[in-house]
Amino acid sequence: MSITIYPAIDLKGGKVVRLAEGDMARATIYNDDAVAQANVFHECGADHLHVVDLDGAFAGASVNGDVVAEIVESFPGQVQVGGGIRDRAAIDRWIERGVARVVIGTAALTDPELVIQAAKDLPNRIIVAVDARDGMVATHGWAEVSDVTAADLANRFADAGVAAVLFTDVGRDGLLKGCNVRATTALARAARIPVIASGGVAGLVDIADLARHASEGIEGVICGRAIYEGKLDLRKALRLAHDDAL
Repeated sequence: MSITIYPAIDLKGGKVVRLAEGDMARATIYNDDAVAQANVFHECGADHLHVVDLDGAFAGASVNGDVVAEIVESFPGQVQVGGGIRDRAAIDRWIERGVARVVIGTAALTDPELVIQAAKDLPNRIIVAVDARDGMVATHGWAEVSDVTAADLANRFADAGVAAVLFTDVGRDGLLKGCNVRATTALARAARIPVIASGGVAGLVDIADLARHASEGIEGVICGRAIYEGKLDLRKALRLAHDDAL
């Protein structure tokens, strides 16, 4: 079985950045032109993108919306978008602008009915972001940690019809420490929802490890800093992700 590679474009001040452990003060700028970056990923063979409005995640509403819209318009494949999407109007606005799937994080914890209703009305278009620090759900751009476990939050939506759970190990994100395959696979088994892995991908070994667990519910993986810093060859990763021999 294969998994989907989602190259990540995280936006801060309109620029492509990566954070270390979700800390906005530890942002590294990789490209001033987000649309050009999306085109580079497409030229490498990617047909999916994961775009996050980091400023929006902290503000609770879209901040880099115009840049995101330009990416969606120019990228030939499917784009999923997250960051500050906390009400139905915001969800509908992105769907109308051509976004394939909307990622909801903070609101999944604070307003689960929003997710449940949206998933019902928009089949296969809603992703629940389960961001965890030491196993506990982090919200508001990872600035706050709740008393809810990652598994508990995911299980709330087991029968809601969401497309996937996006699981991020915040403690590994942007640090190239390697993906937490064990925790990701355990969540996929427990939640009975396809899981997209995120946080810490360091190289091809992570892609191979995740792909081996595709049958257990691993749907895909977000790749960011490893690509930008040359640790992960996107073309090779895409081929490996679809290698049925694994």
